[in-house]
Amino acid sequence: MQKLIDGYKRFQTEIFPRRQKEFHLLAEGQKPEWLFITCSDSRVVPDLVLGADPGDLFITRNAGHVIPMEGNDVDGCTASIEYAIEAVGVRHAILCGHSDCGAVKAIMDRKKAPLGNRMPHVERWLSHVEQAFAHRQPLDPADGASAELASLIRGNVVAQFINLKAQPSVERALREGRLTVRGWYYDILTGRIEEYDEELGRFRPWQG
Repeated sequence: MQKLIDGYKRFQTEIFPRRQKEFHLLAEGQKPEWLFITCSDSRVVPDLVLGADPGDLFITRNAGHVIPMEGNDVDGCTASIEYAIEAVGVRHAILCGHSDCGAVKAIMDRKKAPLGNRMPHVERWLSHVEQAFAHRQPLDPADGASAELASLIRGNVVAQFINLKAQPSVERALREGRLTVRGWYYDILTGRIEEYDEELGRFRPWQG
C-alpha cells in the first residue's frame, strides 16, 4: 500500500493545490465528450495515452472490453453506455482493445485448460468474447510471434464494435447524428493505436 499512500500524499500536497480551481468546477458536474470503453487490464491507461484531463473521459472497463448482447437483462457496461449517451451527453464513443489481452488468450486456451469451478464467473463471461473468432483479422507480420493472438484480439474489437453500435441508445444517437463510434487496437509495446475502418473492413494506423 505504501506506493498508493505516497501517491495520495503527493496529490494532496503538490497536484491538487495547483489544480484546485479545476477540481472545484468538476465538483459541480461533469460534461465529458468521450465515452471510452476498454479492458480492465492495468497496462491500459487511457488518460496517460491520450493526454486527457480529469473530466474529459467517461470510462467503463471490463475484462475483454465486452459489450454484452444477451443473457442479462442489465449489466454495468450497457447501463454505463446508456447513461453516458442519454444523461451525460457524450459526443463520441471509443471501444479500445489492446495487445496481449488476457481475455482473448483465455478463449484460445479454453480447450486445453478449462477454467471450470476455479473461475466460473470468468468462464461464463468469456462466452461474450468468443464472437472474436467470427471476425478474426488477417495476420500482421509486424506482430511477430504474437500475430495469431493479435489477429483474434482485433477480431474481438470488431465483434464488440458491432455490439456497441447495436445498443439501442447508441443506434438512436447515431441515427440522430449526435454520436460517432470508433473501434481501436492499442499496442502496449509500441504505444501505437490502430483504428478499425468499417468501410474497408480492416485496421489502419490512427492519425487523429
